[in-house]
Amino acid sequence: MDDALTSITAGADALGFVFYPPSPRAVTAAQVADITAKLPPFVSKVGLFVNAEAEEVQQVIAVAGLDCLQFHGDESADYCAQFNLPYYKAIRVKPGVNLVQCELDFASATALLLDTYSEKAVGGTGEAFDWSVIPAGLQKPLILAGGLNPDNVMQAARQVQPYALDVSGGVEAQKGIKSPQKIAAFMQQVMRSDAERNGRFE
Repeated sequence: MDDALTSITAGADALGFVFYPPSPRAVTAAQVADITAKLPPFVSKVGLFVNAEAEEVQQVIAVAGLDCLQFHGDESADYCAQFNLPYYKAIRVKPGVNLVQCELDFASATALLLDTYSEKAVGGTGEAFDWSVIPAGLQKPLILAGGLNPDNVMQAARQVQPYALDVSGGVEAQKGIKSPQKIAAFMQQVMRSDAERNGRFE
């Protein structure tokens, strides 16, 4: 709860909850329900899943108070769309990935989330990918993830100009433990970037 309120106070628009047991950041539906019940309005609650059984996702939705879903595995578009909630599809970017085709394949997605590919993990690697491989002209909102931190987020925002930024490890004191100082520093850079984009300062 402290991490949630710290993030919101710093300016976060959404909170992510990891329903993937191997992750050091994994939470239960009951834990999340306790948090979401106490959140202020207009904060999006996102549930992250990796190749979960559909029944498991439905059970979490029924308990946790989620607004949207984020799928980080090998899920198909039909699978992702069956839960009657907006969803983001994570694409692990590596050489040869056709993001234009991914956008077509996941036409029902609210957004594409672009993350760093790793053979060792499905996310949370702490490593950024080469942002220059993102093609111009994609139609869906892009959420940029992968290795973002207070030191590089402003450059990421300038170069990619994504709809949103997704951070976890980059604002942690250690795996699964958030740092209020890093959250504040990250959000300060995001807000500077937003002001710059809107021409509010040089």
